[in-house]
Amino acid sequence: MLDFQALSALLKQYHGSIGQPVRTFRIGDRFFDFNRFRYLVGVINLSTDSWYRESVCATTDEAIARAEMLADDGADLIDIGAESTLPHAQRQDVRQQLDRLLPVVEALKARKLLVSVESYYPEVLETCAEAGAEVFNLTGMRDGDAVFELAAKYNVAVILCYVQGETVRDVSAFRFHDDMTVELLRYFRELTAKAERLGVSKCIIDPGLGFYYKNLQDSDTRINYQMNTFLHCFRLHELGYPTFNILPHAPEIFLEDERRSAEPFFGVLALLGGTHIIRSHEIRTIHRVRQVMDLYRS
Repeated sequence: MLDFQALSALLKQYHGSIGQPVRTFRIGDRFFDFNRFRYLVGVINLSTDSWYRESVCATTDEAIARAEMLADDGADLIDIGAESTLPHAQRQDVRQQLDRLLPVVEALKARKLLVSVESYYPEVLETCAEAGAEVFNLTGMRDGDAVFELAAKYNVAVILCYVQGETVRDVSAFRFHDDMTVELLRYFRELTAKAERLGVSKCIIDPGLGFYYKNLQDSDTRINYQMNTFLHCFRLHELGYPTFNILPHAPEIFLEDERRSAEPFFGVLALLGGTHIIRSHEIRTIHRVRQVMDLYRS
């Protein structure tokens, strides 16, 4: 059970990792001080395959309206994707992704909103950067060198996700390690070193939550892995880069009429564990959670 005893044991074992600073940088025209504040990323799904219906926008006008609502509710960035990461989702090629993404990116840029684009295609990312996107949210490193060169060219931030495969659409069974954080540290240390060599300094670390692996469809295994990922996140700070986590839904426990309650619960764990940037479909509620936790004084 997750309680103070479990948290105390975790902190005692990894006490040396607590409070390590990470680099700060500008995204677009805004300075992000990750050592003082926690930031929120709102979600717009342009794919109708996406499971979280409230985030699905079928038209550009719907996406613009949702983006403005997310910004009003407390989102610091807007993350847009044109292809769902779910295993059954239809693949979208470069042209299909751009047909959906480009009008939205251009419209949000005109409204001075910071935009993150989720893709694994360099062509999609470059065209969106030219249109004003300030963050590449990478869902695979199949063309990693090319993407890093583009990120350096356009001076964008890059979200690096831990994926056991070329992309999130090309994975099978998840390979567990005795200490997954040690594996994550190894993976991201190598990846950020490559990014730096290719001129990218604005890296953001996403440990990944395993929605798409075949052997993480079992709810107990997946949810336990996700909770541990949140609570061990502070150990990744030694890399010196800000961390990023998506909030899951645990639909086997939070049933249909309760599912919007899942992200606030996991949001508490993400904040306790030291996540610097939280991506959520429920921005208004997570913003309130962040406000309440900021009130704590010992």
